[in-house]
Amino acid sequence: MTYFQAIVLAIIEGLTEFLPVSSTGHMIIGTALMGMEPSPFVKLFTIVIQLGTILSVLVLYYRRFFKSLDFYYKLVVAAIPASILGLVLNDFIDSLLESPLMVAVMLVIGGIILLFVDKWFNRPQVDNSDDISYKQAFIIGWYQCLALIPGTSRSASTIVGGMTQSLTRKAAAEFSFFLAIPMMLGASVVKLYKFMKEGHVLSGEEINLLIVGNVVGFIVAIIAIKSFISVLTKYGFKAFGWYRIIVGLVIIGLLLSGHSLEII
Repeated sequence: MTYFQAIVLAIIEGLTEFLPVSSTGHMIIGTALMGMEPSPFVKLFTIVIQLGTILSVLVLYYRRFFKSLDFYYKLVVAAIPASILGLVLNDFIDSLLESPLMVAVMLVIGGIILLFVDKWFNRPQVDNSDDISYKQAFIIGWYQCLALIPGTSRSASTIVGGMTQSLTRKAAAEFSFFLAIPMMLGASVVKLYKFMKEGHVLSGEEINLLIVGNVVGFIVAIIAIKSFISVLTKYGFKAFGWYRIIVGLVIIGLLLSGHSLEII
């Protein structure tokens, strides 16, 4: 991996992780266009640079993390369903990850849903993510399980889940950001553990690449989160829906034209 490739992947991660557009789908296109092979380090890199995007949430919403323990308890409750299913269905999920076509199809299906979600849930009652109940948090957690299907988008599934629980678009998006922290942190730790268990050792160059990736991802994610909240509040999900459909069709087009796409 070159520094240019590391920066490009970090930009993709920072832009797409918190938007309802599937970072996995964009990673497929990005690595395919740059001709990258899914080496163990590349796979590790795409997960561990999520630590930089996690930090962006902590920086932007740091006051929320000092309000009360109740805030953390709700995040734990919401994280339980996906954590359990992720462990139980790990092998099945890995098999799905081998299919770029699955990612493309889910991008299109999710995009179609986003075209109509604003009309389906247009009577929100909760304007602050701090005000959700434990029951609502748990239900949102089950929606997050949909993101175990590659191409669905963790952000999209949790935001839509929040809207089904009468959260405003802004409140649902913010809770989705917070919920990403335990999930992405856990994924990074597990990926790093597996990497080392397989006998791999990070070289000095690879450590530098991870540092660059996390710094770039952090900066880009801050910009993406601020912009996303503004666009979402004003215009809703329709633009993101059309965008997902286009990206899904692009992947399908690449597959039909004979390109060998790898999910990393």
